Amino acid sequence: MSKVVLITGGSSGIGKSIGEFLCAKEFIVYGTSRSPHNYPETKFPILALDVKDISTINAAINTVIEKEGRLDVLINNAGAGITGPIEETPEAEIKKNFETNFFGPINVIKAVLPQMRSQKAGLIINITSIAGYMGLPYRGIYSASKGALELITEAFRMELKGFNINMTNVAPGDFATNIAAGRYHAPLLEDSPYREPYGNTLDLMNEHVDAGSDPNEMAKAIFKIINTSKPKVHYKVGEFMQKFSIVLKRILPDKVYEKLLMNHYKL
Repeated sequence: MSKVVLITGGSSGIGKSIGEFLCAKEFIVYGTSRSPHNYPETKFPILALDVKDISTINAAINTVIEKEGRLDVLINNAGAGITGPIEETPEAEIKKNFETNFFGPINVIKAVLPQMRSQKAGLIINITSIAGYMGLPYRGIYSASKGALELITEAFRMELKGFNINMTNVAPGDFATNIAAGRYHAPLLEDSPYREPYGNTLDLMNEHVDAGSDPNEMAKAIFKIINTSKPKVHYKVGEFMQKFSIVLKRILPDKVYEKLLMNHYKL
């Protein structure tokens, strides 16, 4: 029996690549978007869902269950980027980012759990980020929101063990997607003390995304995880040095690692 998969943020980028790959493997796939009417030609249905709006979360999940009778895999992929000096990032934008990257996935998880519990089976995959393993300059809010999702998954996993529901994190590095276009950028203020270093770091971040890996690598990794009977707690997908940066953070003294990051970003 084909597994039923729901992918939040499935209309573009990594989510779309995952959905198309799973469709080719004969999964039953549903994606979501805040504006599904913008995507009339897709290989799988796109449902209306805003992770900041619980009513749309419940409506989308109910639609999948009514049509398919079950929901086997949730892929929490919807997310938003944010850059800027923390001092100059508006509080409203910080809260909005956490609503999307942290509270949103939690609300979607809560909404699917009753169905998965009744099935006595389910898999939840949270798409986080390698940036969530370290506090990156001018990406501190993004790092914090993704790091929070990584940690809460660890707790969630233990709470769900008794229901035969698995949960895991998949942390991608830089992939060639349109994420930069939808990212909130704190403006480069002419009189800001951060103007030059922030501007240089912003250019570097955009270069990394433009030269990023093929999103199909993420799709292949997700497919492999779905077919794993006992998923690990954490997975990392990306170029070797991006994944190795996590190892270095674990083994190097804090100030040495901080110096490496500052050198990398030319700070």
